[in-house]
Order: sequence, then C-alpha cells, then structure tokens
Amino acid sequence: MSAPGPAPAPAPPQGTGRPAAPPSVPEASPARHPATEPGRPDDRAAASEANPSAPDAPAPALPGRPPPSGPTAAPAYGDWTPAAPSDGEPADASPASRLGPLPPPLPSRVHVGTRPPTYDAEPTALPAADPDDLDALVPDTVLDGARYGACTLRAVSVRGDSARYRGEPRRDALLTARFGSGERALVLVALATGTRTAPGAHLAAAEVCRWIAAAVGRSHERLAADIRAARRTDLKAGLHRLTDRGLGKLRAAATEQGLDPDDYAASMRCLLLSGDPECRTRVFFGVGPGGLFRLREREWQDIEPEAAEVKGEPVLGFGSVPHETPDGDRLTMDLGIPTPPSPYEPAPGPPREPFRFRTSVARPGDVLLMCGTGFAEPLRGEPGLRAHLADRWSGPEPPGLTAYLADTQVRVKGYADDRTAVAVWEA
Repeated sequence: MSAPGPAPAPAPPQGTGRPAAPPSVPEASPARHPATEPGRPDDRAAASEANPSAPDAPAPALPGRPPPSGPTAAPAYGDWTPAAPSDGEPADASPASRLGPLPPPLPSRVHVGTRPPTYDAEPTALPAADPDDLDALVPDTVLDGARYGACTLRAVSVRGDSARYRGEPRRDALLTARFGSGERALVLVALATGTRTAPGAHLAAAEVCRWIAAAVGRSHERLAADIRAARRTDLKAGLHRLTDRGLGKLRAAATEQGLDPDDYAASMRCLLLSGDPECRTRVFFGVGPGGLFRLREREWQDIEPEAAEVKGEPVLGFGSVPHETPDGDRLTMDLGIPTPPSPYEPAPGPPREPFRFRTSVARPGDVLLMCGTGFAEPLRGEPGLRAHLADRWSGPEPPGLTAYLADTQVRVKGYADDRTAVAVWEA
C-alpha cells in the first residue's frame, strides 16, 4: 500500500496571476554562541556577554553570593540546565535528585583591570646559555600537583612577563617532595626567590630549596609525628633551626665562590602537609616577603604572619633580640640612637629578615594559598584578581593542572615579576 503523497499547495487567489506569498514565520533570535561564529562583527555584543574572558569585559566585583546550586537558581554558566527526571522516577522526588551535574566554573581570563599589561602574554626571548654550565638553565614554567590525605595540592612557578621579554631566567624556584608513605607521609613544598639584581639569583633560590628539602627529609618522621600531635612549640623551634642552617649554608657557599652574601641570597617559604587523612594541620614557615592567604566561603583572608607576631627562642642570625640575659638581667632598651662605629669591630650589617611561622587548622572546603611576592602583590592590590580566583576556586572540585596554570597566569598591568603559587584544596 503506497503512502499518501504530500498535500497539494494552496491555489493562488483568483485574478492575481501570481502565487500566494508563503506564510510569515517569526525570525529566530539573532543570539549565537560565540564559539560557533566568532568572526561575525554583528555578534560582538552577544559574544562579549556570553564570554566574560573578553579583553574589554570589566573586572568582576568581589563576589558576595554562592554559585547557583539550589533547585530554584537559574543556570549561569553556558547552556547548563537541570536534567529531566527519568521515566521510572516518581513525580514527587526531591528537587536535589532531579538536578543535573553542577555548572562548570567561570572561564579563566587573560587579564583583569581596565587595561592589558604592556608585555606579551607568551614567552618572547630565552635566557642566554653557557655550553659549559647547562645545569644552570631553568625552564620557563614548572607545574606540579598531588593528592594526599584530605587535601589536593597544586603548585606552579612561571617566569614573569618582564623576564620573558628581556630573556632573563626565572628567579623563583619551586620544589615539591614527599617523604615517607601512607599516613606517616610528609609533603614539603618549598619556594624561594633570589635577589632581583644578582646574576646568579636563580641558582641561589634553587640551592636553598634543595638544602631545606634535604633537612626536612632527614627529620620527616619526627616532623610528621609533631604535626599529627599538634606540637606547635616543638615544630617552631625545629623548623627555625632548619631554616637557619639552610640560609647559613647559602651564605657559606657565597663566600666560597667569592660572591657577596647579599647578592647570593634568597627569601624562602615552605608548606608542610601530613599524609594522614585525619590530620588537617597545615604548617607554614619561612624567611622573607611573600603571601599566605586562605579562601574560605568565597572570601579571601590574608593570614601572613607579621614580624611582630614572631615569638619564641631566637636563633643566631634570625629572630628577635632577647630582652634579658640567661641569668635574668634585663637589657637596656634600644632607643634608636646610632652607636658610634668601633675601630675594633666590623660595621654591623643590615638586620636579617625574621623567621615566620604559622600553623593553620583547615576546614572542609578551604583553599590555602602560599605564594611569592610576584603573585602576592597583585592579589593584594587588584580586587578583580581576587574576585576572579574566588569564582574559579570555590567549586566542588579543585582545578586540574592546566586550569590552575591558566588561573595563576591571569595578568594585571603593573605586575610583571615571576609568579610562584602553591594552593591546597581541602576535601
């Protein structure tokens, strides 16, 4: 049996001699996804609204609301919509059971602020190489990550825009290491920054990271036990000694090479993480400037320990001057009056940076961020960067390595130094 053919077209009205015009159809909405037709000039406004990573998009304000996750919230990312209930699902199922996957985080941006930075976003010139000293070469970018205990680690060190343009090496050094295994494992992340004007700054930074890592590795069992038991006083005293010895070796190496110890020097900061899932104590220590931040409930907290907060037993060359002698005699107060130089003693050098130490008990959902000055300064100075990273890093899962690299490379005009950042997501 043959299928019926299509219905015949309506006959034109009598007396016109022309076919009738087709019925009018309302035009589709002109909005298009920017990824499908990015080159259409008439779609620039729509693409700017759909793609917040466009260079001309204004910096977002500090967020004060959680991402849409409730049953009544409208989808805010891409084309995400709640999944429809299956055929076997009862009509009165709870709204949470009808939700589809969580929306993806906001896309990363090229830069924040009103204007793009002056330098190119990608590497330009390579550092000069010595054929007899190729071990001195350092890559433009170092990226690492891991998951231990209750935390997920992301670490990156990127050569700054200024160094990329001038063909200078990355002065920041980054080292990640695990000592031990299982619940007794101890994870160390160390970063260091060499002196800005010194030619061997990158070598000094890498050297002090290796020395600190070796010292921590030899004492990792005791350190891991102290962290699990929350022995803050013992941790501070032991890590103070390790830091002093490492920086002392760096000064001795400078003397052996005939260099000025102030030129062959580096600031350093470290993070210790326990492999025990029940232990949420995170230990920070170091010497020199940088940043220590915590992202909690989409709000940034600056928890960098100040010099005034440094207390405890001083170590030779570091820490505060004791207020009394071992016999209990009080020392005279320093009123800031300069002491005349003695012909029998060398002039005193500049004061050393104080030892910095802090323990932090993490909560589920926290993000702990340790970074050098190249990332701490734009994070403190640009609200748009804080807002963008809060949006990106407040999701239910930590970003992957490539996404974390993109996040830490969001550029801000006026900040072109190396960027080294270590972030820990709490499960």
